[in-house]
Amino acid sequence: MNEERLPAAYTTAMKEMLGQEADAFLHSYNMPRTQGLRFNTLKYAPGSGPSAHAISLFDLTPVPWCPAGYYYDDPARPGRHPYHSAGLYYIQEPSAMSAAQLLAPLPGETVLDLAAAPGGKTTHLASLMQGQGLLVSNEIHPERAKILAENVERLGISNALVTSSNPGELSRRFPEVFDRIMLDAPCSGEGMFRKDPDAVSEWSPEHVKMCAERQWDILQDAYLMLKPGGTMAYSTCTFNRQENEDTIARFTAAYPEMELITQKRLWPHLEKGEGHFVALLRKADNDDSGSPRSKRNADRGKSGPRLTSSVRDAYQQFMNWAAAELPGFTGQGVPLLFGESLYLLPESFSERMHTGLLEGLKVPRAGLHIAHLKKNRIEPAHALAMALKPQQAARSFDLAADSLDIQAWLRGESLPVPTELHGWTLVTVEGLPVSWGKASSGQLKNHLPKGLRILKSPS
Repeated sequence: MNEERLPAAYTTAMKEMLGQEADAFLHSYNMPRTQGLRFNTLKYAPGSGPSAHAISLFDLTPVPWCPAGYYYDDPARPGRHPYHSAGLYYIQEPSAMSAAQLLAPLPGETVLDLAAAPGGKTTHLASLMQGQGLLVSNEIHPERAKILAENVERLGISNALVTSSNPGELSRRFPEVFDRIMLDAPCSGEGMFRKDPDAVSEWSPEHVKMCAERQWDILQDAYLMLKPGGTMAYSTCTFNRQENEDTIARFTAAYPEMELITQKRLWPHLEKGEGHFVALLRKADNDDSGSPRSKRNADRGKSGPRLTSSVRDAYQQFMNWAAAELPGFTGQGVPLLFGESLYLLPESFSERMHTGLLEGLKVPRAGLHIAHLKKNRIEPAHALAMALKPQQAARSFDLAADSLDIQAWLRGESLPVPTELHGWTLVTVEGLPVSWGKASSGQLKNHLPKGLRILKSPS
């Protein structure tokens, strides 16, 4: 967009804030927006396997602050490639990659992404956690929560629980539970102006003030859920001080046990990106381990109900099927049954939570969806396919990324296969799962969910 289309009040505010740098900053709105992708290291590290091919194919260049992040130019269109359907990478604005990288969750930790849709930071956190521990990803708006759950599924994340609740409800259920919290706060979106004209029309000083008050409310709930010694990243894609430094100053003044470790800005006139603000804070670890509060948290995972017979029977039915069909799948975790859908929460879920805490909570994705339990038969879930490695399945069928076969498969068509191939088969593109197929009599029936099928041939 052209800088002349910016709101006059915004231009004045940025000139007051930036002084001599303001002209360079405002001129950045005349430049093309920056685009990037971040490789899903749960699949492959950058430079190995299909990711090495993608770097060459799309002429990618590294993002300095994110080892898995890369820039691409408009003609590349990586979102249309089969690698995207297979979850090899997530299309993400490069500046936004800074937040999860700074929070740096460790494998095995319990982590919350409090305002998570569409999933850029959640999928980044999951990669850094290496599939270990528990990631709770929350989005209050149901439709956006559905998109979040789809992205979690596409990238093959097995240790995430997707919820759709307001922060106050979560803080009542999960006091001092999380080792790390990512709060990518709803904001006035000044860093979105180059790519989204609607963000320009929605901006006003009053909107900035409203956003700051909403951020303050959410921060207080995040504080309640962060355990002593835990860390929190607060980020926005906006530039004004009111939603950034001023909000953090207000927060640390009201909660002196929250220490500001660092805060950083990425400016579009100084870095190659749309811009981002991130503050990293730590909660003082001054809790007496013998206090009632600590004992209550320590006992939380022990107080849940035992598995009902129906859940236990369903899980055993699946594991009997998996013994033959998924010889490399351990099936470890906490099973949950919703109607005919069987889910598996990571084992670490029971360490700090119990399934009773989920009652009455909107949960679009209760961990890894592993199966649909039909009458007298098991139908493996699409999410399970995306979370597997080819060697974990009894049968797999690989397609080349540049073949007509993968295009046909992504459109939902069946494919001819050798007649000796029979039964549930993991369909992959250069080793990356894309869905289940079921082979019979020389045909591989397509089980890619209809909502994920690409109706037109990829270019």
